[in-house]
Amino acid sequence: MREVPVSVPEAEVGSVHDLPWPGRMVCLPGVYSPQADSLLLAAAMRREGIRPGMEVLDLCTGSGLLALHAARLGARVTAVDISRRAVASARLNSALTRLPVSVHRGDLLSAVEGRSFDAVVSNPPYVPAPSAAPPRRGARRAWDAGLDGRIVVNRICDEAPAVLRPGGLMLIVHSALSCPEETVRRLSRAGMEASVNDRIVIPFGPVTRSRLAWLRARGLLATHMDKEELVVIRARKR
Repeated sequence: MREVPVSVPEAEVGSVHDLPWPGRMVCLPGVYSPQADSLLLAAAMRREGIRPGMEVLDLCTGSGLLALHAARLGARVTAVDISRRAVASARLNSALTRLPVSVHRGDLLSAVEGRSFDAVVSNPPYVPAPSAAPPRRGARRAWDAGLDGRIVVNRICDEAPAVLRPGGLMLIVHSALSCPEETVRRLSRAGMEASVNDRIVIPFGPVTRSRLAWLRARGLLATHMDKEELVVIRARKR
């Protein structure tokens, strides 16, 4: 078990106030540590009106950071992750912050069958990887997402709208390397009004840096690029 700092320059992620943790999150080995993408989505959640009484689903919760943020905003929160260690981390962080979150292990919506929500948020695996199949175990399962980075993103776009109530909100964050335009198209086909709502540019993280040559050879990254764009897609159910 380790504590990881949660600190990204505020100028990079917009205004993030009253976050529900004392600057650190507990992450068991192999669990995704909160990064700029996490805080960008947290800022969008506050701005888009996550409020008391809403029922919120956090898919691919990891350490539970976004679920805790929703709980701090007064929502009733359910969090899901396929990783046993992520589920344990999220439950521990919920206990440490004294913010109630119902955390379940499952493959996306399999853990919430028959339920509906006012909002769905997700920071899923989205990094393009040399392997077409997602890893079944280990830390890479938190970020590797197939050749185009869309194995999990596509499933969320296709499946999650079904658990949203009319007028429900979806917020999903991923890299521009993973084709935000396809996310908007898929959500639109699923009955959502979708658009890219936020963009930030950050230095490459260690995962992207480790596969720069492969990304460039595949045409996903221009040779002159030395930074990565992150986006938040916002969608409302019609």
